[in-house]
Amino acid sequence: MAAIASTLLFLFVIGTGIVASDPDLLQDICVADRSSAVKLNGFSCKEAANVTAADFFFDGLAKPGTVNNSVGSLVTGANVEKIPGLNTLGVSLARIDHVPGGLNPPHTHPRATEVVFVLEGQLDVGFITTANVLISKTIKKGEIFVFPKGLVHFQKNNGDESASVISAFNSQLPGTQSIAATLFAANPPVPDNVLTKAFQVGTKEVEKIKSKFAPKK
Repeated sequence: MAAIASTLLFLFVIGTGIVASDPDLLQDICVADRSSAVKLNGFSCKEAANVTAADFFFDGLAKPGTVNNSVGSLVTGANVEKIPGLNTLGVSLARIDHVPGGLNPPHTHPRATEVVFVLEGQLDVGFITTANVLISKTIKKGEIFVFPKGLVHFQKNNGDESASVISAFNSQLPGTQSIAATLFAANPPVPDNVLTKAFQVGTKEVEKIKSKFAPKK
């Protein structure tokens, strides 16, 4: 009986490991054909004869991005939408640049674990477990921090100098849900009576927050 239980546990661990990130590829390459009308879990493959080195190249992370927004941070993704050759490979990167005081607001990646490597400066980072426990630390140049898949996390530059990180994901398109924008800028909007009850505030406060996230005309 113990041997059977051990075998079942082993199979369970192996099985959950298989689905812990994007599924394994079934061919050498499957460069995303983003013009295809075929809908599937990922992108359909470009004809092999049309594949070039450009499908596997991107230089968008080489330099800091220009931060020009209210939160003081800019995310530059290097995922399958920018690099078609990442299709089916289960990995992607991003660069996040922060001005002094800049915040990468609380958000989640529903399809990926994230590992950040600090290029410059230092950041206060953290994530919140499902038991509402905050795990946080100050990280500086050359250091690494991990945000587990699906958990709410953030990065804040409390220093006097700009800071930048490179993020790695175990998904070709990890997805991002910014908590505030998801709730207060949804289209159609989340009903006010849902938000007032969830946050224990009045309608005026909810409408004020929604106005901050309204698209600029």
